[in-house]
Amino acid sequence: MSLMAALGVAGLTGVHLLSAALVAARLRPATVTRVHRPVSITLLRPVHGLDAFDLETLESSFYLAWPDYEIIFCAAHADDPVCEALRQMIARHPNRRARLMIGEHRTTANPKLNNLEKGWRAASGEVIVMADANLLLPPDYLQRLFAVWDEDCALVSSPPAGIRPGNLWGAVECAFLNGFQGRWQLAADSVGLGYAQGKTLMVRKDWLEQAGGLQALGRNLAEDVAFTKLVRERGGKVRLTRQMFAQPVGERRARAVWDRQLRWSRVRRDGFAGLFAFEILLGGLPPALMLASFAGPGWILPFLALWYGTEWALSRAAGWPHGPRDVAAMVLRDLMLPALWVAAYARRGFEWRGTRLDAAQHDPA
Repeated sequence: MSLMAALGVAGLTGVHLLSAALVAARLRPATVTRVHRPVSITLLRPVHGLDAFDLETLESSFYLAWPDYEIIFCAAHADDPVCEALRQMIARHPNRRARLMIGEHRTTANPKLNNLEKGWRAASGEVIVMADANLLLPPDYLQRLFAVWDEDCALVSSPPAGIRPGNLWGAVECAFLNGFQGRWQLAADSVGLGYAQGKTLMVRKDWLEQAGGLQALGRNLAEDVAFTKLVRERGGKVRLTRQMFAQPVGERRARAVWDRQLRWSRVRRDGFAGLFAFEILLGGLPPALMLASFAGPGWILPFLALWYGTEWALSRAAGWPHGPRDVAAMVLRDLMLPALWVAAYARRGFEWRGTRLDAAQHDPA
């Protein structure tokens, strides 16, 4: 038993260190691939409500360093408070081809896809980039997407990097986004196993039209899971940008963080059940308990210092939040992981923005 525990500690620690090293290697500046001919681009941004940072993140759509591109904001309802803010924003940037489209086409069980459908139909670009409203787009956003595009690539994506936490639970949200979800997705992409993340999705319009359009992305609880599977079924590759794009987080409440993480856990359980089964082993708690079982409790603190010191160093190098509060948030996140794992198995599906999403709605007939 002690030998098995020792092997478990060594294996989990080795994977933890390797994942950090793989992500750190992506931080080195990379040469941006030149686009050999002009590419027409439509930026689609679904909107719903007006959150704390939305005016900043949505206005970043207008400052991309690309010669010419189209911006389409998609809202489901005309009385959404974000609509008036967007009209004013569009008026401030007459040099950009931007418009707001309102309405909802209920073609799937996914309200985000239903909101985007009208924009997808109207998009004139040969390449479509879908970016969530709370993502802060840097001026070189499109160049960084094209930098990883190659002949085998059908989809470019990126997880978000949580920034500007306003309180402890905001820091926990950032710890989930960065050191957990983002780190593992970037590490997987580094070894050729790219998984899409719905915050950013770039695809050729004709490619997805041939594959069934946005409706084809409604097969799973989340469009990014369905997109990943669709690309692989058609022999393509999902590529992730070398580094993540920022998402301001601000203040969070404990219940909001729990509900969001449980929703994403159920999405991963539904979409990639085999991988999700091992999530309970991630985080510093399982190897620390294994180590204590054969080496004694005196080794727990030195081990945790190594574990979280590694994540702290990666966060510092990547520019993610990494102060004392953020380290405490990493520990709190890892204490939540086993409970989230169990809760994800207790029930399938979830409610999102007033819509009940159940796995049965998405299972192929």
